[in-house]
Amino acid sequence: MKRNLTLCVLFAFAFVFTSVNTFAQGDIPFGDLPPTNEFGKCYAKCKIPDVYETVSTQVLVKEQSTKLSKVPAQYETQTETIMVKEGRTDLKVIPATYKTITEQVMVESEKVKVRTIPAQYKTESRQVLVSEARGQWVKKKKDPNCFSDNPEDCYIACYEEIPAKYRTESYKVLATPAQTTESVIPAKYTTVTKRVIDEPARTVEVPVEPQYKTVKKTILVSPEATNETIIPAEYKTVTEKKLISKGGYTVWTEILCASKTSTSTVRSLQKALNDLGYNAGVVDGVLGLRTQTALQQFQTDKGLPLGNLNIETLQALGINY
Repeated sequence: MKRNLTLCVLFAFAFVFTSVNTFAQGDIPFGDLPPTNEFGKCYAKCKIPDVYETVSTQVLVKEQSTKLSKVPAQYETQTETIMVKEGRTDLKVIPATYKTITEQVMVESEKVKVRTIPAQYKTESRQVLVSEARGQWVKKKKDPNCFSDNPEDCYIACYEEIPAKYRTESYKVLATPAQTTESVIPAKYTTVTKRVIDEPARTVEVPVEPQYKTVKKTILVSPEATNETIIPAEYKTVTEKKLISKGGYTVWTEILCASKTSTSTVRSLQKALNDLGYNAGVVDGVLGLRTQTALQQFQTDKGLPLGNLNIETLQALGINY
């Protein structure tokens, strides 16, 4: 099945906090807003085209038939080995063997020495909230994550944060608790050498092989027969195009905001795609056509959201965004 990989139309909404260009529900062609208004998060909707599949079917041109033919009997000469003298078993005595071994004998047992280490403390600092952050929806210009050439295809709504204020407080915490350590004084050994039996004397059986001779004879391999050859039916292939799924817009998908889409992030994207065999071109930090094509092919192969630099794709590529 072939998938239609035409370019998605992107509708992006970033959540950034400012006091101008407030975003209105009527500014977008959808009846819903992104699922969350968290600071610094952006979302997008992609327009997905209809997907078709080319289906091939086999049409019978000529039916199956059979052909009869005679096969003559076949013979072959075989050789057969027959025993002319039976084998036997003789007994053989193998004397014992000896070896010299050394072994360790303990002369002083292991000892344990106990030592107590006192607890240690360190000074740490912490941030105490003085005033909380504030935020508001605003309308922004075209997001660089949009792959469409038409700026009207992208709608940005940002919710930027006025940072919270904190003060620093210092306090002491336990760094290392008191503990007890044990030192082991190993046991002392001495080496003793002695001679022991390696293998005891034994009796083994020595087989004497039987004697054989080879004789020839002619045998029937296959009798005369009649073969039936099947002539396969002949077919031709007919192809047709069928609609698999109707296009439309995807659900809101979290993407990387414009403020976070740095050249460093794009270079990491290009390198990761090239390492996986997707030709993203030169690692130059520019989200060009070749990089977009490689990105969409990776997203298609992995079943990820298409047409934008979304968070799921960055996670699948192992990129720290």
